[in-house]
Amino acid sequence: MIRPSRHHGNRHGRSEEARRAVLEAADGLLVEKGFTGVTMEGIALRAGVAKQTVYRWWSTKTEVLLDAFLEDSAEELVPPDHGDLAADLRDYLRRLAHFLGGSESGAVFRALIAQAQHDPAFAAVFRERHLDAQRARDRLPLERARDRGELPGSVDVAAETERLVAPLYYRVLVTGEPLDEAFADAVAPARELSGRVRDPDRFAALLGRYTGCAVPAGATSGDGFALGPLTVRLTRSADGVDVVVAGVVDRVLAARVETLFDVL
Repeated sequence: MIRPSRHHGNRHGRSEEARRAVLEAADGLLVEKGFTGVTMEGIALRAGVAKQTVYRWWSTKTEVLLDAFLEDSAEELVPPDHGDLAADLRDYLRRLAHFLGGSESGAVFRALIAQAQHDPAFAAVFRERHLDAQRARDRLPLERARDRGELPGSVDVAAETERLVAPLYYRVLVTGEPLDEAFADAVAPARELSGRVRDPDRFAALLGRYTGCAVPAGATSGDGFALGPLTVRLTRSADGVDVVVAGVVDRVLAARVETLFDVL
């Protein structure tokens, strides 16, 4: 049975150096040889430590790989805080895409997921030790944006976060297609949506309902207005009113705005 790792000794000096060497050795061996090619003996040899040293801290190679992965994800997947949701999402999704698809840590992640499919005990430990912490990291950009008013307070952060990161995991675990910056950028919802409407008053009223924000009096009589975190620009022509809605991040809201363009 896989158990959470035991105390790893002094985090300073030679003990910490040896522990780090073991974790790095496990990462490297997995990339080179695959999961079945990793052994406790091989890890010890690569790390330059006695086999007893490895067994003093871990019972199995899966425990070693899990600890290596947990440390890597905690260090490398810290969400940025640029003070702007678009920049935060672009940076974080690119970081996550590289981590999952282009790093040694991603190779370890895929191996651990594969192991979890036929080892229920390990699967439970993996979820317990990784899932909650990773979900908290994934949600942080949207939570910060909500707290500073870029997103409406009613936004479902958990659901929107899952919609953002799910395509990355699908590629790395199911299709095997490349995870590059272009794909990561495409995952983030558009910041601006544009279309033409014939009834701008009705459009503004429905947009206010969707965002939970009050539409300013006379909003559609000028060339634009602010609505909560959104900025709406209006340009009149003989065929109707061209509308640009800036600041859209919530995918549900984006779909509703697109529908308004189609029906109004």
